[in-house]
Amino acid sequence: MKKITVLIVDDHPFLREGIAAAVNGQQDMVLVGEASSGEEALGTFRRLRPDVVLMDLNLPGMSGIETMEAIRKDFPSARIVVLTAYRGDVQATRAFKAGAVGYLLKNMLRKELLDTIRAVAAGRKRIPVEVAHELVQHSLDDALTDREIQVLKRVAQGIPNKVIAAEMNLAEPTVKSHLQNIFQKLGANDRTHAVTIAIRRGYLDPDQRGGG
Repeated sequence: MKKITVLIVDDHPFLREGIAAAVNGQQDMVLVGEASSGEEALGTFRRLRPDVVLMDLNLPGMSGIETMEAIRKDFPSARIVVLTAYRGDVQATRAFKAGAVGYLLKNMLRKELLDTIRAVAAGRKRIPVEVAHELVQHSLDDALTDREIQVLKRVAQGIPNKVIAAEMNLAEPTVKSHLQNIFQKLGANDRTHAVTIAIRRGYLDPDQRGGG
């Protein structure tokens, strides 16, 4: 029986070791390679052509999304499963648009990893119920624009509207208008609430929140 070949892309060695042990403990699959960055993943994929790639989204340098897009550009049939700690619908939507066929929350790896690898290798898609619920819940929402996300990133850092306006070469009333649009789209009551929702949904990374 031909074994399912697996490549793991994650910058945390302990996670890679745990996945390697789980995969190599199965009779029908084998870990053929590891990578800790997007750039390394590209070269490793080209060399090994694995059946399934397990891809962390938060990688140093080239992001997981960018890496998936690059792999799928040259290898449209690549089967990529996202690994992430966040269940936000925005991040999931970006991943699926980039070509992911599976989505795994890291707290589900122990129960779901092996079945997900088998399902994806067999040509099926695999989405956790929690993530699917988020996608459905927000499917009709208006997405934040790139400019609104730029404003919100500065809000998350505690930067006041006047400074945001100066940094972005905008009038202060324009910044306030962007904020009102952001509040409406996210269903937020104020700046702090908007940042909290944006992090949960995946518009912002948690480390983009400042101390101000």
